[in-house]
Amino acid sequence: VRPGVCYVGLVFKQDGTNPSAGNACCGAQMFLNSGDGLVFRGAVGPWYSEASKEYHLTRAGATALMKLVVNSYIESNGRPPDELFIHGRARFDDEEWRGFRSAVPAETNLVGVRIRGTNDIKLYRPDKHPVIRGTAYCAFDRMGYLWTKGFVPRLRTYPGWEVPNPLCIQVDRGEADLRRVMQDVMGLTKVNF
Repeated sequence: VRPGVCYVGLVFKQDGTNPSAGNACCGAQMFLNSGDGLVFRGAVGPWYSEASKEYHLTRAGATALMKLVVNSYIESNGRPPDELFIHGRARFDDEEWRGFRSAVPAETNLVGVRIRGTNDIKLYRPDKHPVIRGTAYCAFDRMGYLWTKGFVPRLRTYPGWEVPNPLCIQVDRGEADLRRVMQDVMGLTKVNF
């Protein structure tokens, strides 16, 4: 995890009391280079869309959540982050992104990263062991695959039974080098990703 960089993972939990309303609780976990992490509980709201099968915050909800994150970062570091990466499972829609952007200082490079598990692609080695953990394939400038599970040479083993599936990593909003994003995600798997 790089200094001056803030990583935020968004999660949603469906409200089981009235599933037809699409209500869910939004939460975020912030990761820092100090190893510290903070968890933020956002508001419960109609974040789930049955039509798209995705969760999205309103502009106001995104603004409120990101203000909590940025203010907490400034409180512990004395300044805003140089870069702020928001990780989520869905692409960020326009209203959601405007809300995030409005709460982040102009000097901070804000990047939205979509991370999802996939079995779109499999890699096989001619050896008896599966793909090496940390293998990455950049399919496009802003999208690639990262194997966070696989053969670990230092341990000389693969702690699994099946051929490992990659994560699909996509720079959805903002500007960032895909290889750097994948290195950061790989590093976060060692923290508490």
